[in-house]
Amino acid sequence: MPTAPASPVPATTKSDKPLGFWMCTALIVGNMIGMGIFMLPAALAPHGLNSFSGWAITVIGCLFIAHVFAHLARAMPHEDGPYGYTKRCFGSGTAFFVMWCYWASIWISNAALAIGIVGYLSTLFPILTAMPLLQPATALAVIWFFVLVSLSGARLSGRVQLASAALKLLPMGAVVLLGGWVLFTDSSAYGAHLPSTPLTLDATAAAGTIALFAMLGVECATLPATKVVDPETTIPRATIAGTLIAAVVYVSVCTVPLLLLPQAELAQSNAPYADLFNRFWQPGTGRWLAIAVIISGLGALNGWTMLAGEVTASFATHGMFPALLKRPNRHGAPFWSLLLIGVLASTMVVMNYSRSLAEGFAFLTMVVTAASMPLYLVGGVAIFKLWKRGALRAKAALPVLLLFSAAMTCIFSVWALYGMGREAFIWSLVLGAASLPVFWLIRRGRKEPSKTSDAISGRIMNEL
Repeated sequence: MPTAPASPVPATTKSDKPLGFWMCTALIVGNMIGMGIFMLPAALAPHGLNSFSGWAITVIGCLFIAHVFAHLARAMPHEDGPYGYTKRCFGSGTAFFVMWCYWASIWISNAALAIGIVGYLSTLFPILTAMPLLQPATALAVIWFFVLVSLSGARLSGRVQLASAALKLLPMGAVVLLGGWVLFTDSSAYGAHLPSTPLTLDATAAAGTIALFAMLGVECATLPATKVVDPETTIPRATIAGTLIAAVVYVSVCTVPLLLLPQAELAQSNAPYADLFNRFWQPGTGRWLAIAVIISGLGALNGWTMLAGEVTASFATHGMFPALLKRPNRHGAPFWSLLLIGVLASTMVVMNYSRSLAEGFAFLTMVVTAASMPLYLVGGVAIFKLWKRGALRAKAALPVLLLFSAAMTCIFSVWALYGMGREAFIWSLVLGAASLPVFWLIRRGRKEPSKTSDAISGRIMNEL
C-alpha cells in the first residue's frame, strides 16, 4: 500500500491545478506535432497514393480515439489519467500491463526525439558531425535540460509548451502558404509528379502506421489529470480541439511536398521541407526550416518529459512502483520519477548511438508506436464496460455514437498492429511480457517504507 503522507495534505486550490484548457490543448498539439512532421513526407513517399488513404484512415481513427478518451475523462474525472481508467474498468493487473507498455513508449520516445533534434542541429552546427562524440553528449544535455524544466513544476512546463506550440505553427503556416502560392501561380506543378504506386491494402496499412507515429499523443491531456482545472470539462474539450488542430496541420503540411516533389527524389530526401523551399522559393531558404524542426522537437520533448514523470508518479500512487517515485518536490513535480525518466532515456540514447541517427530514430519510433497500441485498444473496450455498468456520462442521443467510436477505436488499433509488421509486433510483445515478472515481484514484495527512509526522502524534497 502507498505510504501515508508525512504531513497533512493541504486543500486543493486553483494554484495546485495549473493546467487550463489552453495549456492542455497546447500539450496535445505540442506533443503530437513533434519531429515526425518533418520526417513524414520522405517516409511516406515510397507508398505513393497509399499515403493519402493511409492518412485518411489514421486521422479518422485518431478522432475516434480522441472521442473515447474525452468520454473516459468525463466519466471518471477524479481518476489520474489512463492508469486510473484502466484499473477501475479492468483491475490492477490489466492496468499495469497496459500502462507499462505506454510508460516504456514515453521514455523511449524521449530518446528518439533527442536523437532527431541532434540530427537537425548537425545541419546548423557541422562540428557535431565532425566530432561524433558530441552527438550523444548533446542529446543527453537536451534530455536533462527538460528534466530540469519539469522539476520546476507543471506551470513552467505548461508555459514552455504553450510558447513552443505557438512558435512551431508559424513555419507550418509558411509551408501551407508556399503550397497555396504554387497552386495559384503554377497549378500544373501539382500534377507533374503524381506518384505511380498503385493503391493496395498492405501499402495503405503501412503508410497509415507511419502516419500514426506522428499522431501519437491524443491522450496527453488525460495524463496529468490531477493537475488540470475542472478536468471533467477541460480534458474532453482539449482532447478534441488538440486532435483536430494537429490533424489539420499534419495533413495540410505533408500534402504539399508529397504532391510537388518527385516521388523518387522525395523518398531519398533527408530534409524534404528544405528541398521544397529551395526548389520553389530560393536556394538556401530551406536552412531556416532546420530551426523550425528543432523548435518543434524541443517542444515535444518538453511535453513528453513532463508526462513521463506524471505517469511514473501515477504508478507509484497506485502502489505499482516504489512510493518514493510519487513524492513531489517543493514545486509539486515528481522529483524521483523525473530523474528515473532521465536515466532511462539517456540509456536508450547511448545504446542507439551504435546506429546512425536515422536508423536509431526509425527503430525507436517503431517500438514507440507498437507499445502505444494496447492503451488505445483497452480504452475502446473500457467504454463498453462503462456502458454496461451504466456509468457513462453521455446525453441520451450520444451513447450510440460513443459506442461506435469505441468499436472503431478497437478496430483501428488492431489494424495499426497489422500495418506495423512482424518486428514491431514482436517488440511490443517483449515489452508487454517484461511487465509480468515486475508486476508479480511488486505485488509479492510490496511493503510500507520505513519511517526513516520516509523522513530522509521528505527532507530531500523540501530542499529541492
